[in-house]
Amino acid sequence: MSVTRIFKTGILATLFLLAGLTQATAANYKIDTEGMHGYVEFKVSHMGFSIIGGRFNKFTGNFSWDKSNPAASTVEVTIDTTSVDTNHAQRDEHINSPDLLNTAKFPTATFKSTKYAGDASGGKLSGDFTLNGVTKPITIDVKAIGEGTDFRQVYRAGFTGATTLNGADFGYTSQMFPKTIELALSVEGIQQK
Repeated sequence: MSVTRIFKTGILATLFLLAGLTQATAANYKIDTEGMHGYVEFKVSHMGFSIIGGRFNKFTGNFSWDKSNPAASTVEVTIDTTSVDTNHAQRDEHINSPDLLNTAKFPTATFKSTKYAGDASGGKLSGDFTLNGVTKPITIDVKAIGEGTDFRQVYRAGFTGATTLNGADFGYTSQMFPKTIELALSVEGIQQK
């Protein structure tokens, strides 16, 4: 075998090895909702007089993350809209009613990412958000918080995000429904083996 051929073979082997290492660094994570290491919160205007805050107590999801190739990241989240909590039982009952979220008919909201533009520290996560049976593209401003191995030797990664929704975009035309909804979220994922 010639020196040139050995050299070319060596280069090809190195490239395949590097490609394999790059793929190996991508990991799948399950959002840790059992440990209460995350939230989906919202803020809305109350008739222009004040701001009401609340949260959805139940949600699930997963994401794929590779800090060496952030553009390949994906996220899927399902929110149980019936778990809305504004720390006021009567108001929560009204929010669940057909006047507002209509959770009897639409008990979940979902997000499925389509693109990430940014680096390992943060960026813009675009995707399809389904609420009230209507699917629209939205963009979430994402910031990486950190990642690493915890005291139980479990690898974790955490992120925050924020976006603003327009109620009319999702078919909410009642004057009682807020025009805009500010969503803020924090997720901590457990790496899956």
